[in-house]
Parts: sequence; C-alpha cells; structure tokens
Amino acid sequence: MTSNNRARALAVVAALLAVPAAHATVAAAASFDQKVDKAASIIVGKCLHQESRFDPTGRWILTYSTFQVEKTLKGNPEPEVTIVTPGGQVGDLHQSTIGIPAFKPGDENVIFVKNSSAGQTVLYFDQGAYEVKNDSSGPVVAPVASDLVKVDTQRGVVVPSEKPLRMQDFEQRVNDTVRSLREEHNRMDVLAAEKLRQQASLWSLIKENKWTILLALAGLAYATLLLVRRVF
Repeated sequence: MTSNNRARALAVVAALLAVPAAHATVAAAASFDQKVDKAASIIVGKCLHQESRFDPTGRWILTYSTFQVEKTLKGNPEPEVTIVTPGGQVGDLHQSTIGIPAFKPGDENVIFVKNSSAGQTVLYFDQGAYEVKNDSSGPVVAPVASDLVKVDTQRGVVVPSEKPLRMQDFEQRVNDTVRSLREEHNRMDVLAAEKLRQQASLWSLIKENKWTILLALAGLAYATLLLVRRVF
C-alpha cells in the first residue's frame, strides 16, 4: 500500500469511525470499563458472510461482515448484526490499516458495537473485538491478534493485552461491570439532583427573604462607608 493510500485510509478511520488513535500503530488504551460503558451493544456471534465495496465517494473500501447473534451481553437482542470496518479488497485493489480487526466467515467473535455514520462498527477497533475458541474447558474468549500498540496516556506506558477468559467468566465480568457502572451513574444522578434541589432551595430562601437581605446589604454598605470616612 502506498504512503498516500495509507494516509487516506487513516483519514477514513478517523473521520468515519472516530477512533482515538494517535498514529497508525499506536492508540490510547481503553479500559474494560470504558468499553462496556461506551458500547451500544455487546454481542457474541458467528460471522456468516462478508462483502467489501467502495463507499459512496468511490475512494475508500469498506467491508461489511454479517454476524448471526448467538447471545447479547449488552443492548437489545438482534438476530443478525452487520459490522462495517475500513479496508478490504475490491478487484485487484486492497486497502488495509493496522488496528482494524479482520473477521472471517465461520469464525465466532465477541464484539463491542459502536454506532457510526457508516453503520455499526467495532468500538475502539481491535480493542473491541475478541475471538472465541474452544478448548477442553469449553469456549474461551481472547483479544483478536493485533499489531496495534496500546498506551496508557496518563502513565505513558504500554498496556499489555488482556488475558483470555472462559466464556462464562467473560460474561460475568461484563455483567459485573454493567451493574457497577449503573450504580455509579445512579449515584451521580442522585448527587446532581440533590445539588439542584439545594440550589432551588437556596434561591427560594433568597426570594422569600429578599427585603431582609437587601436591608442587611444596605446596612453593611453604610457601615463600610462610615468606617472608610473615619479612617481617611
């Protein structure tokens, strides 16, 4: 891929799907809590088929991967979901960018879904996609293989990939995070409502006692004036 095409592909990534990436191979690390909170939905599904085609401008290739939804961990259940990602191949032209998950028909994935102007896509790209593999203990969820370097922008250190989890443990982690986030949001709503109530109560008190307050302010101003005259 030429440098111009790579730069244009990065522009599509930023403009269409607004990923918080700094460079082609480096992106701000997203915590699990952030991914669960920001995801419009979280699905477990099997890729049925794919289609790559040019976007309406005819300049960029987008790939549409249709998943049969086996389970919804967050959001409204849907029988099928089509995920759009930048890149793909149309004829002899191929476009790709580091950090974009590549799905294959027949594979099973966990996807943190984000709504965008281009359609439903993967939240935080590679960071929002997982592979589901089976071993002797059953289904195991692991982050997709990626060359993307994830950096903790506050500490300035590289963040290692998440460790694989059994499906039931992964689901439990999502459920625990959803519950914790809901409780935190509720707590913040209560605090905001209490702050508004206190402000309204204070304003009501001021209105009820406005003449007393005005007289007090006038008396304070008069006393200050007398003090200034005595000093000077």
